[in-house]
Amino acid sequence: MSIALQKPQWLYPIFPIKLWQWLSAAVMLGCTLGLGYGTRQSAFGTILGWYTPFFLIYVGIASMARREHIGFWMVLAVVLRLALLPAEPLLSDDVYRFIWDGRLWIQGISPFAHLPAWYMEPGHEVKGLSEALFQQLNSPEYFTIYPPVAQLVFACAAWLSPNELWGCILVMRLFLLACELGSLWLLLQLNDHFGSPPRRVLWYALNPLVIVELMGNLHFEAAMIFFLLLALWWGGHTKLWPAAAAMALSIGTKLIPLMFGPLWIRRWGWPHAWRWLAGSGLIVALLFVPVVHGPLWDHFGESLDLYFRKFEFNASIYYLLRWLRWQQLGYNDIARLGPALALLTAAIILIWAWRERRADWASLPQSMMWALTCYLLLATTVHPWYVTTLVALASLTPWRFPIVWSGVAILSYHAYAHTPTKENFWFVGLEYAVVLGWLWVEWRQQPARSERTI
Repeated sequence: MSIALQKPQWLYPIFPIKLWQWLSAAVMLGCTLGLGYGTRQSAFGTILGWYTPFFLIYVGIASMARREHIGFWMVLAVVLRLALLPAEPLLSDDVYRFIWDGRLWIQGISPFAHLPAWYMEPGHEVKGLSEALFQQLNSPEYFTIYPPVAQLVFACAAWLSPNELWGCILVMRLFLLACELGSLWLLLQLNDHFGSPPRRVLWYALNPLVIVELMGNLHFEAAMIFFLLLALWWGGHTKLWPAAAAMALSIGTKLIPLMFGPLWIRRWGWPHAWRWLAGSGLIVALLFVPVVHGPLWDHFGESLDLYFRKFEFNASIYYLLRWLRWQQLGYNDIARLGPALALLTAAIILIWAWRERRADWASLPQSMMWALTCYLLLATTVHPWYVTTLVALASLTPWRFPIVWSGVAILSYHAYAHTPTKENFWFVGLEYAVVLGWLWVEWRQQPARSERTI
């Protein structure tokens, strides 16, 4: 006797959808268009005006969505991303460095070879690297810091559209759209695999910070998250080599997943961990060889070193320590504080992995969430899009403080209302007071030991 396989109930939205749901979808679409097409990075009031109703409606939907309506909201999540397909990134200028690097690659030049200003000197001109494009770079005095998977996408975009900025943007956005669609599918599968409610996917799928920063502003956390979730999916099915390859691609997009290594080793156990480490390490090495080899590695390392020793934005604990050190020394001690906090983060993660009581695949998203939370709280630089990875991991757990963080992280855009950029520490303090306050409330409620489903 054959048994008919039943599709998940969430695939079948019950029509008619209620009026408030259609109105909510319309408002969210309007806010997406407003943020994607109707404002600039410096217009903090406008950004806040569009973002606030978007976030409040999103929280209501993700909190109360019925199982049979998840399909409707997932379709909306895709529509919101598609709505930004032709948009120019207005809230970030990182894309111009992406295009700069890509145009160097198609000329056969590594972007790690020279600083951008070198190509503006007589005799060093390169086709496609104009003075206008140079003026739009936000860090022309530093070597590029983007790893090889991202660099490959930059090169493909420049190759497919060598002369048009918009064409390059479209190619990169199509790649990130594919990654986002993959992430939505994987989050559904992972929640089902771990026995979690499927509506948890909405915390990521409809999150305005995720939609605006990853699709609208073209931040490659979208690709990193996809490969990380893919590695988690393969790992949960004990597929060692595919998991190693996916993790290597995630690291090759952004270096952040390196911090999760000790947590993954605990899941594999030493007999298998060596194979996983060897496989992922070899693929990472192969990815980096054509990008930064020989003396170019020094330039990449210099950029990483400067990131910890010079860059600072929207930090929390670091800003407090910086103030204390200023009282003692009379100058900004970031050159020592930055690396010290990075080492402290690594030590905390190692201790966490060593003492972790429940080291199974179902608990891994939560452990990675805590590791990343530790990193962000101790970091010298916390751009809003850094929180999107935290949102993805939180959507596989009962914890909701990352969702709150994604709501108040938008306050950091107030710094761009000034030229040059100037942070308002009242806004920074408010952001972290809300996040840490919510974290404290959740911690007191012990959600990790409960059966809560939201």
